[in-house]
Amino acid sequence: MNLPNKLTMFRVILIPFFVVFLLVDITSVDNWIALAIFIIASLTDLLDGKIARKYNLVTNFGKFMDPLADKLLVCSALVCLVELEKIPAWVVIIIIAREFIISGFRLIASDNGVVIAASYYGKFKTTFQILMICLMIADIEAISMLTLVVMWIAVILTVVSLIDYLVKNKDVMKDTK
Repeated sequence: MNLPNKLTMFRVILIPFFVVFLLVDITSVDNWIALAIFIIASLTDLLDGKIARKYNLVTNFGKFMDPLADKLLVCSALVCLVELEKIPAWVVIIIIAREFIISGFRLIASDNGVVIAASYYGKFKTTFQILMICLMIADIEAISMLTLVVMWIAVILTVVSLIDYLVKNKDVMKDTK
């Protein structure tokens, strides 16, 4: 269990705490605690990958758990935000559907010995989704228009990154038998 894997597991452990502070009315600063937890968890995602690549600490566990932890964090946040009526369900459906499609696509590619690297569109998509979630958790009325614009950018990048993956890797779906 190297440092990047510990950071990944820490991110997974943070998720239930994040959900509780976001959904349960415990204190007057619950949203801010949830936001802080979400930001810390998001930063561990940035750190674990950089450390793993820089110090050659990439493991099979990390290859499996890191993307799973990311999806658990983002999907947990999105589902909670639907519950809190801060994001339309259709936005969450688009985002989660894209994740299922790309995960399935990567599984097929992996079976064929092909590794599909993350694209810049995918990285921008992730950045805007995290920013959108942070803005929605903060729920600051004065920047509600900014929150809406960021949500639309996140949705557009989600769709564009999906199309980009599928077009660039269309050969993965071809039967070679």
